[in-house]
Amino acid sequence: MRTLFLHRSWRDRFASSGRFRLRTFAERSVEHLKHWAVVYVAVAAIALWFHAHYGFGLNASPSLPHRLFLIHKGEMPSRGDFVAFRWAGGGPYPAGVTFIKVLAGMPGDEVTRDAQGFHLNGVPVGVPKPVSRRGQPLEPGPTGRIPEGRYYVQAGHPDSLDSRYQLTGWIHASQIIGRADALF
Repeated sequence: MRTLFLHRSWRDRFASSGRFRLRTFAERSVEHLKHWAVVYVAVAAIALWFHAHYGFGLNASPSLPHRLFLIHKGEMPSRGDFVAFRWAGGGPYPAGVTFIKVLAGMPGDEVTRDAQGFHLNGVPVGVPKPVSRRGQPLEPGPTGRIPEGRYYVQAGHPDSLDSRYQLTGWIHASQIIGRADALF
């Protein structure tokens, strides 16, 4: 019986001191917002601005030596820059995944393939593999003069899924998100 009495005593104390008081909460919230509203609005505006102009990209494969990238949305990269683009779909990745590669070939450049691999304007850029690491057949990518609005992307890793393969091919300008900077 004594345990029951202590239990009631605790419950009675909790009920009297632990009640939620809507009026007190509202008054404290208004006071808080009077002091901090400008800060909240500024943080929200900065976050919206950042999201409109920048993004982050994560390289989950060993194709590049870097893992995290800052993407400058809408900024067209130059030859040799990292480029972030939306994967068109196919193979092991769904459409819309963000890929990051090096922008190697521009419109007007000449892509050729011989026994030694792919060449961009006569410079070797990679050797295609006949099958992926998962054993799936890989078709070589396109050759010829890169047309307007198309770009050759690559990474130095032998397993990189880049423009050496039909699956990636020459990416279209509409796929490009922007220039990317390696953070680490």
